[in-house]
Amino acid sequence: MSVDSKYRVLVVEDDADARELLSDVLRHAGHEVEVAGNADEALVQVDAFHPELAIIDIGLPDLDGYQLAQRIRERGPCRLFALSGFTASTAPSDTAVTSFDAHFLKPVDISALLRAFAPPT
Repeated sequence: MSVDSKYRVLVVEDDADARELLSDVLRHAGHEVEVAGNADEALVQVDAFHPELAIIDIGLPDLDGYQLAQRIRERGPCRLFALSGFTASTAPSDTAVTSFDAHFLKPVDISALLRAFAPPT
């Protein structure tokens, strides 16, 4: 796949405004996007939509993003990007961090996020 590849992307974010903004940006970039406001909705979307990439807010109201990432990985291949308000000094340091292919701080730098869509080398 080239850097310009388009993906099926799942955005999991409990803040409706942030979820809408991010999904609009991704659709404008040509990606097929579905959204979820919590982990239960996300797992339904994973089973129905089969995303190639998921952007997951760490601070979800039901499962946290790390738990959700583990459940998504159990369902099949999907690149996972964490989205959080954690700073370097408050970010979790345990092995849960390795559940994700990339980690982005809020507010997300859209250019950096889209660059990370390039297939891993």
